[in-house]
Amino acid sequence: MKHLFQSVAVLGALLAPPALAAPNYEAQEHLSKKQLTALVACAKTPAEHERIAAYYRAEYERLSAEADHHADMAGRFLSNPATNNDKSARGTVSHCISMERNLRSKSAKARAIAEEHKRLAQAAAQQ
Repeated sequence: MKHLFQSVAVLGALLAPPALAAPNYEAQEHLSKKQLTALVACAKTPAEHERIAAYYRAEYERLSAEADHHADMAGRFLSNPATNNDKSARGTVSHCISMERNLRSKSAKARAIAEEHKRLAQAAAQQ
């Protein structure tokens, strides 16, 4: 029974959302996908490119935090004797590692887009 409660406690800790520290992305303007698409299609001014860059910086931060969370979960599963076994490694741990890689890739793309629009904003300001 003691092991059941420990397993439930560990599972609850692993599934909890990342720390609730307020990252910068929550303070940013929220653009819907439709608004973003329209803005990207007609962006010419520095302010428009800055809005796009801010959106993608927020995406980068959100995706990075989520990737960190999955990396942490994988580490916790591996360090827990109750979940550090072949079955867990093939299933849960592999899933967490795969999710982390996917999220890191997406966050890198979002960061590159943010940097490009920052550059475009600077170029538009010089014209």
